[in-house]
Amino acid sequence: MELVAQGAEARIFKKGGVIVKERFAKSYRLPAIDAGIRASRTRREVKVMESLGKIGVNVPGVVSHSDFSIEMELVEGRLVRDLLNEPGNRVYCIEIGRSVGLMHSSNIIHSDLTTSNILLSGGRIFFIDFGLSFFSQKPEDKAVDIHLFRQALLGNEQCFSAFLEGYVDSYSGHKVVLDRLEKVEARGRHKAK
Repeated sequence: MELVAQGAEARIFKKGGVIVKERFAKSYRLPAIDAGIRASRTRREVKVMESLGKIGVNVPGVVSHSDFSIEMELVEGRLVRDLLNEPGNRVYCIEIGRSVGLMHSSNIIHSDLTTSNILLSGGRIFFIDFGLSFFSQKPEDKAVDIHLFRQALLGNEQCFSAFLEGYVDSYSGHKVVLDRLEKVEARGRHKAK
């Protein structure tokens, strides 16, 4: 296996045509508590990915999983962060918004919705890294998801406008979330002062 990346909670390996995400032990936690946390987060991540696949959001397919690891299909492509200044990016941003609207319709919060966790592969948008994801009906959680994405766009308001177009089109509960987004962003502006 070839180590591809390492984050705060997991190592990502490439093994043939699959990606293996292994959650490693944290020595500062009691072993029994650590094992419970890692197993719970792994199960939740698998459940989120499988749920998204069923509703038509493109995510890597889960091949297998155990208490602390997930084997998933390898999706090769370009990170959306590298496409934002290219012609045609509006189409991708609309599709990202549509997919996030579907996520939120199913009360799934990505929680790390950045342009580094979205790929363009074979002309389709794929979402990756659901390690922080969770289920929530709260407009606040959905608004924070959108706020994170807006920040990741680094001021590219044309892309954000296209994102909103797709989001509004695919999520009937968008009005409440977008009203909440204004409050989330106002809090951020007040902190900066």
